[in-house]
Amino acid sequence: MNASSTPKDIISIDPANGQEIGRVAITTPAELDATVARAWQAFKESGWKALLPHRRALVLHAIADRIMAEKEALAQLQMRDNGKPIAECRGMVESAIGTFRYYAGVCETLETDVTPPRGDYVSFTVLEPFGVVAAITPWNSPIMNDATKVAPALAAGNAVILKPSEDSPLLGPELARIAREAGLPENLLQVVQGRGADLGAALVAHPGVRMISFTGGTVAGAHIGKVAGERLVPVALELGGKSPHVVFADADREHAVAAVVAGIFGSSGQSCVAGSRLFIEEAIYDEVLAVVVARAKTLKVALPDAAGVEVGPLASFHHRDRVAAFVDRARAEGGRILCGGEAPAGGDYDKGAFYLPTIIDGLGPDAASCQEEAFGPVLVALPFKDEADLIAQANGTAFGLACGIWTESFKKAWRIGRALEAGSVWINTYKQSVTSTPFGGFKNSGIGREKGIDGMKLYAQVKSMYFGLHANPLSVAK
Repeated sequence: MNASSTPKDIISIDPANGQEIGRVAITTPAELDATVARAWQAFKESGWKALLPHRRALVLHAIADRIMAEKEALAQLQMRDNGKPIAECRGMVESAIGTFRYYAGVCETLETDVTPPRGDYVSFTVLEPFGVVAAITPWNSPIMNDATKVAPALAAGNAVILKPSEDSPLLGPELARIAREAGLPENLLQVVQGRGADLGAALVAHPGVRMISFTGGTVAGAHIGKVAGERLVPVALELGGKSPHVVFADADREHAVAAVVAGIFGSSGQSCVAGSRLFIEEAIYDEVLAVVVARAKTLKVALPDAAGVEVGPLASFHHRDRVAAFVDRARAEGGRILCGGEAPAGGDYDKGAFYLPTIIDGLGPDAASCQEEAFGPVLVALPFKDEADLIAQANGTAFGLACGIWTESFKKAWRIGRALEAGSVWINTYKQSVTSTPFGGFKNSGIGREKGIDGMKLYAQVKSMYFGLHANPLSVAK
């Protein structure tokens, strides 16, 4: 592509009907430099860093209030921007509101440490912001993921440059506008737009960025981690998953089946914690799998604002094609398609990026389809003999983000929960997440923890301070 044909805009396409709903200008290299410069100027001159924590908290509360006032409009925009059912979009706006309120509370109540002295001094710690933070978010849950990074980074006193995904570019600018209108000093939150391989890479490598927070794919995360390591800047990575969802013979089957279906087909499977590997104890494998398949076949696949919709379109047409290719490969590996395995046809389906809920079995745990993330409505089912077999299979991937366990035995749940390599363990529930509880992964699923009090400390540096109480002058000899 020559320079004259290089696109200048990112176009947002409604995945429900293929129509353009908006466009944003791609940030040029010169504009990125200017954005970083403005961020540093705001950090140094706005007084935000020095503002007393309870005063910063008031601004965060004001942002939450304004998001609440625009809740329906933001939910509708996200629905069109990435295709999620409207009920999910409303829930994600609620999550963003709660995140800003939570970090307002943490901001004004967070305590640091007075450390035990070993001499004639008083020692304690304080937290200092990094300065300019890059927050790079994915397309699957824009407003929620944006808030998860922006709120604690601002609470810690930083300036933030937000880069949303090129596949869902419309929510980030709205959040920045709302923050300004709520009283956040100018340029403390700015948005840049562009493709990850271009603008995202330039943002990560920019010498003016002092900390990087990224949510997205493992390949991109590994590259960002490498660049951050070379630059010696801290990085937080929330990456992919291939999460095991385990059903033991003593489980409450009604609840387990409902959770399995919701855990993979909610959000059309476009969730990093989707329970994409179903492990069922051998004694009940055929029976439980048949019920899961029957329930999946009843899910209402429809437009995201249709009454009773359970599964909407995927977030983009190219992603739908990627999911279809994943299923085709599973077939080639010998997998049996028990339901789905294709895009629905006719009517509204022909206009949108729809794909049917799909369940596959007959594959071994080492098959590529059982190892790699589809990030779509695709579930692979595998039997297990006993606890040792389960642990070996469940831990046998590069990922370690989440897992679910269904059993009526507390002791068994404890043993398996401790043995599985995952950052979040759900026992007799699934896909629960709360702003107050840390979230992150083991192994290739990421580095660092978002949410909770640790989610604010993530965006701060610890400084140790000593106040001398010496009765006599210090001497060279100790």
